[in-house]
Amino acid sequence: MKKVQPVLHLPKTGAEKMMDIVSLLLIIINFIYLISVWNTLPEQVPIHFNGKGEVDGWGGRVVIWLLPTISLFLWFGLTIMERVPHLFNYPIEITEKNAVFQYKNARMMSLFLKVEIILILLYTSWESVHVAMGYEGGLGRAELPILLILILGSIAFFVIRSVRNAK
Repeated sequence: MKKVQPVLHLPKTGAEKMMDIVSLLLIIINFIYLISVWNTLPEQVPIHFNGKGEVDGWGGRVVIWLLPTISLFLWFGLTIMERVPHLFNYPIEITEKNAVFQYKNARMMSLFLKVEIILILLYTSWESVHVAMGYEGGLGRAELPILLILILGSIAFFVIRSVRNAK
């Protein structure tokens, strides 16, 4: 049977609050950008890119609002989740002795991933508009591996940090 993890209410640090603000500002920037280009968008916009970064799906321009909307839901969901780090799944046993570090580490990982994913969705939104307006582009072959390395690298960093500080 799994041991019950300690429930701690740890206030966010200034850096954590700043990361929340930055991620929210990125979402607002995405909405403002789309509002500013809305009247110049063609009726069809890219809605999917293949592994080579080429457009392989088109849809009505209203679909362009999907990515910033997903970003907003992601922001709210992760922000709520960060308040209950005792419910997270950890690679090590959480004890009274290591709980503060482990909870802060997990919350920081969540914040980093929140900023990274929202930034990726902002970039993808911008690129969709860019391609829809007839500019050269697409997501290129390098972007997917770079984005995967960014996300998986962040996860690996925080998991390794968690395991190293298991005591």
